[in-house]
Amino acid sequence: MFSNAGITGKPIFSILDVDYDTIKNVLDVNVVGAFFCAKHAARVMIPIKKGVIVFTASMVTASYGNSPHPYVASKNALLGLTKNVGVELANYGIRVNCVSPYAIATPMSLNAFGNMLDRQTAEKIFAEGGTLKGALLDEEEVAKAVLYLTSDDSKYVSGLNLILDGGYTTTNMALTEAFKKVFSPTSHQLM
Repeated sequence: MFSNAGITGKPIFSILDVDYDTIKNVLDVNVVGAFFCAKHAARVMIPIKKGVIVFTASMVTASYGNSPHPYVASKNALLGLTKNVGVELANYGIRVNCVSPYAIATPMSLNAFGNMLDRQTAEKIFAEGGTLKGALLDEEEVAKAVLYLTSDDSKYVSGLNLILDGGYTTTNMALTEAFKKVFSPTSHQLM
């Protein structure tokens, strides 16, 4: 069972601006929906003592500050659900994992930007912001990761958060960029 439904919600980046309806809507789709997908899949899988459940989380389970709070909270809740349900269902030979992709120029992500970006522009921004240069994550690569997690090639993989981000969450370039600004040849001319 692959639970891929998700929404970003309103592009609200201040905790002070989040209202009840906004967070409830995001949590209902991203967490409650996934919870019931897992419940009903488990009802079928437990009697046969096998199966695989995969959720789509997000790289925001490992990198913070770039996405709206309700979305980040929901995807981290989904990671917790993955691990906790995985412990329970392991007793029945059922594996539970999640994939956590980097930004992809899907209709959902374009909508999160208020449809101010077209796919080509968004892909350019995501490529420039990514760590792994010369590569761009797309829906097909996520599908391949899900296929891996549901295949016999991963028969001993459970509780995994498979982060598909080209190393983005392993690197914080803020300090490096700050040093470049201070020590670049043009910065001395400004002082």
